[in-house]
Amino acid sequence: MAMTRQWSDLSPGARRLIVVLGSFEALLKVVALVDLARRPAAEVRGKKWIWALSIILTNSVGAVPAAYLVRGRRPAD
Repeated sequence: MAMTRQWSDLSPGARRLIVVLGSFEALLKVVALVDLARRPAAEVRGKKWIWALSIILTNSVGAVPAAYLVRGRRPAD
């Protein structure tokens, strides 16, 4: 049986990196969701609810929120 590492087994540097990356992903998700909520549906490529679910449910190290912010928005007319 494989042994799993626990939080206390990690070095302080590894713990710090996990916290920083997790905070960055959470911040990126919040920014993307706020933008999605404020943006009219006509300015979003695809359905807003699909973007929202993807942003919320996908643990993507920031890839899905970044994809929305870069490719999911249409320029305002």
